[in-house]
Amino acid sequence: MTAPYSSGQYFTIDEANRMLPLVSAIVGDIVALAGDLEDRQDRLNSLCGGKTGRDDPHSEEVRQMQQEIEDDERRLDDYIGELVDLGVELQDAVNGEVDFRSQIEGQEALFCWKLGEPEVAHWHTDEDGFAGRQSLLQGATPADSFSPPDTTES
Repeated sequence: MTAPYSSGQYFTIDEANRMLPLVSAIVGDIVALAGDLEDRQDRLNSLCGGKTGRDDPHSEEVRQMQQEIEDDERRLDDYIGELVDLGVELQDAVNGEVDFRSQIEGQEALFCWKLGEPEVAHWHTDEDGFAGRQSLLQGATPADSFSPPDTTES
């Protein structure tokens, strides 16, 4: 799977939540495919130990399975590319965790969301990561304190 990518785009909490139906559909596809790929690759590795010989009666079947896995990995990359095009950063393909880059009280921050959550309601810093996320609903940091970066040149 690909590493997190930063588009440099900043979101307000309202913008992130408005994008959620589309993001949720894409992330749902990613999670389903990533989990399936992981399972199939594990099965393939356990069946053949990662190698087959010409004399192996299952070599054609294994080759076909490997090709299908490669095709689905490309499809997964396409889904991830859709998120990147939206400015959304995929953090975990298996668990469906994404970030929306933002600024809170003038500091770089990430609004974070996980597949199945009803709305974007948490944030974290780059350093703290998803494990250090804090609730926007509990008043940890007000969602309306978003401030876009100053892009004017002096």
